[in-house]
Amino acid sequence: MVRFRPSLMRLPRYAPARTLPGGVVPAGSESPHGLLPKVAETLPRPAGDVSRCPDMSATALLQAIAEHHGVAPERIVVGAGSSEVCGQLLHSVVGPGDEVVFGWRSFEAYPILTEIAGGTAVRVALREHVLDLDAMAEAITDRTRLIFVCNPNNPTSTAVGERALRDFTDRVPEEVLIVVDEAYREYADPALVPDALELLGDRPNVVVLRTLSKAYGLAGLRVGYCVAPPEIAAHVCKAQVPFSVSALAQQTAVIALGEHAEVARRAALTVAERERVTLRLRGLGLDVPDSQTNFVWLPLGAGSGHFAMHCLDGRVVVRPLLGEGVRVTIGLPEENEVLLTLVASWTG
Repeated sequence: MVRFRPSLMRLPRYAPARTLPGGVVPAGSESPHGLLPKVAETLPRPAGDVSRCPDMSATALLQAIAEHHGVAPERIVVGAGSSEVCGQLLHSVVGPGDEVVFGWRSFEAYPILTEIAGGTAVRVALREHVLDLDAMAEAITDRTRLIFVCNPNNPTSTAVGERALRDFTDRVPEEVLIVVDEAYREYADPALVPDALELLGDRPNVVVLRTLSKAYGLAGLRVGYCVAPPEIAAHVCKAQVPFSVSALAQQTAVIALGEHAEVARRAALTVAERERVTLRLRGLGLDVPDSQTNFVWLPLGAGSGHFAMHCLDGRVVVRPLLGEGVRVTIGLPEENEVLLTLVASWTG
């Protein structure tokens, strides 16, 4: 029998959002608007010769991302979703005994990917559902190799501002890699939440992580990327699983990146609906923090599991984090109304 590493034996498997055919599923943090029009037009046609391996260098995609951000292509690293890119970054700098710092709760994959890389996860408690950057800075030791800053934060939907992020970065030693995960950037208010690439893009130890799974509507095709200093990007590329970004994913991602106006329009629809739902939820007595994402966080504590089952009975799937809270993705207005009706009937 194969002998697995003890840490892997103890490690929980990443749990994707539950599905429910015919039901309302605000659990997966995906766009409710479907494919972008030009992407939908492309998919029915053969996407090149998919019987052959895709371009492992993803040349056209790297160029499109570089033009999208106004940076050199050698600063871009792609992967099959931003989760894979997180793993590539970890495998690049983390070894046995090394530490990885992040707020908690934050993205569920951080501790899993850290242990897979052989590192030690250092969870730093949030403060009122927001990353406590002061506490994260104090958690740095001589064993710290990487810090994840999820901004806006998944699953609590909150964000830190420009001054806090800049001050935190100034406190981190240059030999420690800072990964600013901006998976939900398109839903954030730019007046309140900084663009880390613009704010910190010249720092030698800062990497900015993005994804096309959320606002760009490509969750099923898995395309994520990071923008990093060229010397970091060169090493991170070595940790990528060969051919992990399929030819179809590369081609549709290039098209999606050109749909700026439609992405912004859809994100604005989601933001407006998010604000409406937030007000309704607060009116129903729930203490919902201000969201900068495409979901809202219900800090229900011990009632999280009960609420999730109540929703499931009403054929609505939400994302409970037992003992902490529930993440509810903003869907279409009619879907949100179903959820709000269930909240109103919940006895707690």
